[in-house]
Order: sequence, then C-alpha cells, then structure tokens
Amino acid sequence: MGGGKARTAATIALAGAATATGFDGTGHADPQLTPGQVKADVDKLYQQAEVATEKYNGAKEKAEAAGQRLKGLQDQAARKEERLNSSREALGSVAAAQYRAGGLDPAVRLALSDDPDRYLENAEFVERAGNRQHAAVAGVRRQLREIEQLRGAAHIELTSLRSRQTELERHKKTITGKLGSARQLLSRLTPQERSRLGVSPERASRSTGARDTLAAPGSTSPQAPGSRASAAVSYAYQKIGSPYVWGATGPNAFDCSGLVQAAYRAAGVSLPRTTYSQIAAGRRVSRSELLPGDLVFFYAGISHVGIYVGNGRMIHAPNPSAPVRVAPLDEMPYAGATRVV
Repeated sequence: MGGGKARTAATIALAGAATATGFDGTGHADPQLTPGQVKADVDKLYQQAEVATEKYNGAKEKAEAAGQRLKGLQDQAARKEERLNSSREALGSVAAAQYRAGGLDPAVRLALSDDPDRYLENAEFVERAGNRQHAAVAGVRRQLREIEQLRGAAHIELTSLRSRQTELERHKKTITGKLGSARQLLSRLTPQERSRLGVSPERASRSTGARDTLAAPGSTSPQAPGSRASAAVSYAYQKIGSPYVWGATGPNAFDCSGLVQAAYRAAGVSLPRTTYSQIAAGRRVSRSELLPGDLVFFYAGISHVGIYVGNGRMIHAPNPSAPVRVAPLDEMPYAGATRVV
C-alpha cells in the first residue's frame, strides 16, 4: 500500500512538471528552471503562437474576401430590386389605363400580384396571356429569379463568413494563451537575466522610433536583383525597431509575414498575407543563390519569414519579446527561400 502511494505521488509530480512550462496556455513556470531553460520554453511558446498567428492571418484574409463578396452580392440584389420596382411601376401604369378602359389584362395582374413568385410559377398562364404585355411580365419574372439567385449566393457567403469568424476566434484564443504563458515564464526572470538572454515581455510596446544597432547594411553586401527588391529591403531597414504585434501589417507594427507583405507593397508588389502562401509567390532559390530582397522561410511548417539583406543576415519581426531587427539566418531552422521579383 505504501509503495503504491509513493508511485502515485511520483506520477503526480511528473505530470505537474510536464505542464509547468505552460504549453497548454494555463500553466506556471517551475521555479527550478534555469534562465536558459526558461528561454527555450519561451521560444517554443512563441513559435507555437506564430503558427497560430499565420493560421489566424489566413482565416482573416478569407473572412475579408467573403465579406467583400457578400457586400457585392447584396449590392447587386439591391440594384436589381430597384429595377424590378421600376418595371412593376410601369406595369402598374398600364394596369391603371386598362382598368379605366374597362378591364385589367391578366398578364398585368400576374406581375402586380401580392405573391408574384407563386403566381409566376404558372408558365402556361403566362403563355396564354398572349398580348403586348407578355415581354414586360416575362422581364419581371426573370428579375425575380435573378434576385432569388443572388440571395441564395449571399446566404452561402454569409455562412462562409461566420465560419471564418469562428475560426478567427479559435486561433486568437490559441495565440493569446501561448503568449500569456510566455509572459508568465519571463516574469520569473530578473531584468538582468532577461537582458542577458535578449528577451523581454515589454518589448512589444517599444517605440517605433528605436533602431537596432545592427541596422546598417554592410558595404560588401551583394546587390538586390532589381529596383523593387531593393525598395523592399530599404523599407525593412526603415522599420527596424518597430514592435512585433501578431496580425499586424504596419505601418507601425508587424508580425513576420505582415512585415514582408508591407515591404513589398511599398515597392509596388502585391504579396499574399501568410507565410504558407508567400513561399509560393515567386521562384524558389537555393541558399547559395540568395540575394537581398529574397524571402527566407523557417521551420518545417513554414511558419516564419524574413527578408534577406546579404551577408547571411535577414530583417524580420521575431516575436513579442523583440522588435523588428537584423538577425543571422541560422537563428532559426532554415526551410527555404523565394525570389518574388
């Protein structure tokens, strides 16, 4: 019995140690972790948060596209309803004239019915109308069908939009949980330890006026392959010191893919929003072929991106513990590169 209790206690202790790093978004730091272990756990949390951030960015892009399509469909339906009302008003004038003349054409009654959808289903009746109002009535029928088709398409887009919004909330919860856990871990370190490790939970609010001391481009750097790549690199240098904010695309804060998108947007090049799409936006190049302006990607899941600036370095938005800065390519597991111009 005593041995069983001891084994149970040991199991509970091991389980507690496994969750102490906060990877579930709710744990607390083990007070026995060394500063180096804290940094390793924080880096893992940041990387997991970045994966969720890229998923968030993709869902947001799709939600915005669905919203635009929905608005377009609603606008089309509104315009068609205006034309339908005009057509029915014209038929109403004909009806008034016919009524004064002693009768109302059945085709006109058809178009002015309180329930024209049901009435218009009787195609044989329309065919029997056989008078000069036939074309006008057929036009009203066609407009009603077009409006119903637009309403059906709008309903599909609305469903898609709501689904994307739910997905956004799920990714947002994951991101905030991971970042919260990272902050908890970092809070266990002294300011001196955080400074020595180069991480700080306060960096995310750092002024965008700050500039990294490693910012100056080396005089021996290779040349960018074109003016647009050069302009993108120049933009990235100007943003050194800007804070990392997940989901941000500038001009004062960025996440990793947001910085890349903004830099090339400033150079007149439209890039997709996420790392997963950006890697396919140009021609793949080997590491030995890298030139300034090339996009460099990291991790097996292609969850991080930077802009190559030469001499084995890049400019990137790392994570909330550090602002946009120059860093060596070997800082993270290298996955590949793309030349977009």
